[in-house]
Amino acid sequence: MPEPATVLERLREIAIDQHGLVTSAQAVEEGIPRVELVKLAARDRIERAAYGVYKIPQVPATQWDNWALAVLWTGAPEACLSHETALAAWGISDINPDEIHICVGKKRRLRRMGGERYVIHHHDLPPEQRVWFEQIPITDVPTTIDQCVGWGVPTYLIKQSLERAGRTSLLLAPEKERLAQKLDDRDYGRR
Repeated sequence: MPEPATVLERLREIAIDQHGLVTSAQAVEEGIPRVELVKLAARDRIERAAYGVYKIPQVPATQWDNWALAVLWTGAPEACLSHETALAAWGISDINPDEIHICVGKKRRLRRMGGERYVIHHHDLPPEQRVWFEQIPITDVPTTIDQCVGWGVPTYLIKQSLERAGRTSLLLAPEKERLAQKLDDRDYGRR
């Protein structure tokens, strides 16, 4: 059986790239039995952050810890930040969501406790629509805006995101036009 310090060091190596977090499944993949996580948590060497997710205190906290925790909490390898949360992360609108939006596959069913602050969306996203933000998987900007149009995010926030992202390489002109048309169609349908 591995020494606790060795186990803790191995957990820290995983957690460094995940905002100080590690899942029990990741630990098992590294050859660390789940019981070791329970023992370390009982000794206050690590903290149980959510079902199947542990915080390694030796890794400094960041402002994105809650977003990383939300994605890891799902236990789904395809999970990523999406919708309003992704729009906030990209910084292209003034949106301030109350809940964390996460996208998982259509067939994925989450039956774990602790997701009260999360809005789970079920979509099968192609790999090219998933990118990285601060080492957290997230939908790319065109997908994010498209999701927000469909979700019903207020028009002024969508227009703001189209304008801001349109001045960058994150949203190319053809995508901006397509999304602006989709927004117009949505708004016209409301009248």
